[in-house]
Amino acid sequence: MDDDLSAGPAAPRRVVLDAGGRAPLRPSARAAFVEALDQGWADPRRLHAEGRRARALLDGAREAIAGALGARTQDVDLAGSHTAALHAAVLMVARGRRRVGADVVTSAVERAAVLHAADFVTQRSAGEHVTVPVDRSGAVDPDALAAALRAPGVALAALQHANGEVGTLQPLDAVHAAARSAGVPLLVDAGASVGHVPTGSSWDVLAADPGDWGGPGGLGVLVTRTGVRRAPDWPQDEDRWFPGGVSVPAALAAAVALQDAVAAAREEDQRLRPLVDTIRATVAARVPDVDVVGDPVHRLPHVLTFSCLYVDGEAIVSELDRHGFAVGSGSACSSSTLEPSHVLAAMGALTQGNVRVALHHATTAQDVTDFLAVLPGVVAELRASLGVV
Repeated sequence: MDDDLSAGPAAPRRVVLDAGGRAPLRPSARAAFVEALDQGWADPRRLHAEGRRARALLDGAREAIAGALGARTQDVDLAGSHTAALHAAVLMVARGRRRVGADVVTSAVERAAVLHAADFVTQRSAGEHVTVPVDRSGAVDPDALAAALRAPGVALAALQHANGEVGTLQPLDAVHAAARSAGVPLLVDAGASVGHVPTGSSWDVLAADPGDWGGPGGLGVLVTRTGVRRAPDWPQDEDRWFPGGVSVPAALAAAVALQDAVAAAREEDQRLRPLVDTIRATVAARVPDVDVVGDPVHRLPHVLTFSCLYVDGEAIVSELDRHGFAVGSGSACSSSTLEPSHVLAAMGALTQGNVRVALHHATTAQDVTDFLAVLPGVVAELRASLGVV
């Protein structure tokens, strides 16, 4: 029998355009992970040779991550997830500064993990969660945030480096200067930007997500500068900041992936930014009644969100998935529920029929071309099924 016939029909080509927080694992990270399964399987807290070898790999991973982030190795802690890192940052800094005050200041477009943690600590301590609005592009007004920081009793401020849903970069330099002047530590969520664009040094506590830069999921990074007062808000454990520790193979793979991502960031920016520009222009031109959001210039190179009037985001995601394209919808930090995006709502943008695209290191120009060839027809068909023409 002919080999081609016996093999059966080829699987349809899949195009993943939903890499925010979970990008495909980089080949170098996969190789490092597999190698560490053999070399770093032991408990790094044990004193025998196997434990010491695992400890050396874990320390090496922290050192590499610190180097890529421009931090000291001793300031880097590894958490079980990006969400765990953000929760811990808010809880431990708020507890460490409880004598100063109980208020927490955030922007309205922070990741849900930050907003929920701020609500939790302020409600428990009778403090206030002050939310600073953003403009139509999703950027916070640095003067408004600075005014909130000058109020008495602020324990912590939080502002993302860039929004992982619409891509807009925040004015961190001005906000960090205001935070320094007010004596308030600034937590920066760089989960969407590390490995894609330089994060700079305008932060006191920095959280990052290895899954976003092509490392493994199930790991988070938290960097705390010397001088930031913090205290654990959980039972005592040998691993003071993140009880139980983390997977050594995952940590090593994350470090290798980050080094690769940083080394290729400039080239990837030049490759992916024009692809996003093409999506922005084509969607605006070929899909009627669409709202393409986010700052078109001061943004991440790989992220874009647009919303289509008259149709449901879940329907668009499902129909595109049927055609072989994986995209996101709803809030980037709680998309499994497909709830309306709190980010788009805060921006005053259309939340209906939301589509979120996040390109990655393996995305090609052909992927984008094929996606744009299908998208307008999908939206038109869904609208027609609802009687909208």
